[in-house]
Amino acid sequence: MARKRRGLSKTALASASKISVRSLGYYESGEVVPSEEHGQLLASALGLPVEFFFGPDIEEIAIDAASFRSLSTMTASQRDSALAAGSFAVNLLCKWIEERFELPEPSVPSLRGFDDPEAAARALRAEWRLGERPIKNVVHLLEAHGVRVFSLPVDSASVDAFSVWHRSVPYVFLNPKKSAERGRFDSAHELGHLSLHSHGTPRSREAELEADAFASAFLMPAGDVLAHAPRRGAMSVATIHRLKKRWGVAAISLVHRFKQLRILTEWQYRSFCIQLSQAGYRKREDEMPRDSSQVFAKVFDTLRSEGLTRTAIARDLALTPAEVDSLLVGLVMASVPSNQNERAFSQATPKDKSHLRAVK
Repeated sequence: MARKRRGLSKTALASASKISVRSLGYYESGEVVPSEEHGQLLASALGLPVEFFFGPDIEEIAIDAASFRSLSTMTASQRDSALAAGSFAVNLLCKWIEERFELPEPSVPSLRGFDDPEAAARALRAEWRLGERPIKNVVHLLEAHGVRVFSLPVDSASVDAFSVWHRSVPYVFLNPKKSAERGRFDSAHELGHLSLHSHGTPRSREAELEADAFASAFLMPAGDVLAHAPRRGAMSVATIHRLKKRWGVAAISLVHRFKQLRILTEWQYRSFCIQLSQAGYRKREDEMPRDSSQVFAKVFDTLRSEGLTRTAIARDLALTPAEVDSLLVGLVMASVPSNQNERAFSQATPKDKSHLRAVK
């Protein structure tokens, strides 16, 4: 799993660690336990504490369980690295937090009976009492309904977000290299998978289109869009630039929604897509503030007040502080600080769980 997390083949790891491919095969299969010397070499080559390799087994997220959007644009090593990072988050960091804090219970309903993603989005908005208003922070909303949201530490913007149900708990992993607007759409897209496709494993183009349609309707409810959209003749790139901020979406996403709701004709839609592309909106946005995590902010504020540092937390997880940070980048303003006067987590952990409630 550590090898996959670093995106290395066995041959590449053998070269980096000076351990033979044959020995690595025995170690990975569990047939042979590495010697102390080889354990240190593996730790050094893979950038993890040696304790990681001798700790409890970590349940790996299966490829078939994750809803990657476009496997065709990903290399196998990028996919495996993303799944390994997700496995670290689910089985190590999230488990550690849940043992110490009361997190919101999952309340993501199954909407598999809906044939129309637009209707499903309306139903979920009604279920969660959102009305037609814009969603200020999608991550906050997901957390309030028990979705565990983590960052996806893969060094490529081509790797999309993914989601998974693991032991009846929904997880979403977001790529922090995406723009804030695209990150919000990814969050809603994965919510679509979690609710529309539930515990299934969507791989079809149809399923991806359904999740996209769900995300569009969920973030830009028809009633609110129709109430604020100008007349066709008054539409301009400047208007789109202004209105996209209301719903926190990319300009292209808003234009597509206008076409869906017949606010724009097909010709107008294509014309605006060309204008926005020429203005650079397909590659960048004005970069609104990124949606942050309310749960992690509360968790790490509490840990900080108890004197717990990220180094102490990472040590207990048999990870490095950098690895822990990589699962949270973009979701929390700052990591738990590291200092020379840290106390071991076992001394600082309160006997009773801290009760957290994410606010919508």
